[in-house]
Amino acid sequence: MKLEPIDPDTAFELYIAEKETSVADATLAAHRSRLGFLLEWCEERDIENLNNLTGRRLQEFRLWRRNAGDLTKVSEKTQMDTLRVFVKSLESIDAVEQDLHKKVRSPDVTPEENSRDVMLDADEAEAMLTYLRRYEYASLRHVTATLLWHTMLRMGSIRALDLEDYDPEEQSLTLRHQPDTDTPLKNKRQGERIIAVSNDVCLVLDDWVREKRPEVTDDYGRQPLLSTTHGRVGRTTIRNYCYQITRPCKYGQECPHDRNESDCEAAGLDSPSECPSSVSPHPFRRGAITHFLQSDVPETAVSDRANVTKDVIDQHYDQRSDKEKMEQRRGHLDKV
Repeated sequence: MKLEPIDPDTAFELYIAEKETSVADATLAAHRSRLGFLLEWCEERDIENLNNLTGRRLQEFRLWRRNAGDLTKVSEKTQMDTLRVFVKSLESIDAVEQDLHKKVRSPDVTPEENSRDVMLDADEAEAMLTYLRRYEYASLRHVTATLLWHTMLRMGSIRALDLEDYDPEEQSLTLRHQPDTDTPLKNKRQGERIIAVSNDVCLVLDDWVREKRPEVTDDYGRQPLLSTTHGRVGRTTIRNYCYQITRPCKYGQECPHDRNESDCEAAGLDSPSECPSSVSPHPFRRGAITHFLQSDVPETAVSDRANVTKDVIDQHYDQRSDKEKMEQRRGHLDKV
């Protein structure tokens, strides 16, 4: 096959132009950001023709990106998975050798590392919520994802909410520890609190309550906010919803794992957790906490809202790199 010369900037613009019609704006922004590092790397090395990309050169980029960005394994995997999709698109326009995308290496993440590092990225969360707002508005899946992301609450906490705990006038949710009726809070009485919710979240909740919420009570005579025709939503249902809606192919992205949806075991409703990109409820919380911190929300406010101590945030939730933290401190100190 004869390759057609193409410079990195032109290849990038062609790729973005193609994506503009098929993915959400947040997804497009994420791809721009991640591939921007490839353009920087090519410029530093005077790579003016992507025909010259090889498996070795892609591995050199991977190591450069890991070290320059102080990336966690999970962040590195996200970066390289996006690169793999980009390289595959280059193959389709005769810009690189065929099957080069198969040489894009990505780190393996163990279950232990998953529990510590995996989080729902803010760009991915926005792309997912954009899809749900358009195609599944005010459905139970949409409400569940909206609450998990925007409130930073644990799965057990959103499940514990009753209809009366939502105050649309005050735009607030009240968390109550009620272990005798199957809705304990992790931190028991210390976990009880009232949290504010945004106008956008309230609009979704209002439409859910008015239009779609099944009028049922649970086994204890309480009216759950998140209900099904059988009563209060179950933990397994919430977990399955999270796995289902965080598969990239389900909210407008190409599969970063080079799978065909027609024969992918994770594509249906039965085994969504088999998708390497899908996540359980807890990464929603970890990603949301990190997103709020990156947005300069004070740690004390995040700590109080999420009902978790600063030390625990630092150890288990905050996925900002040391460089990100430094730059944020610089921004505050420069104002003094």
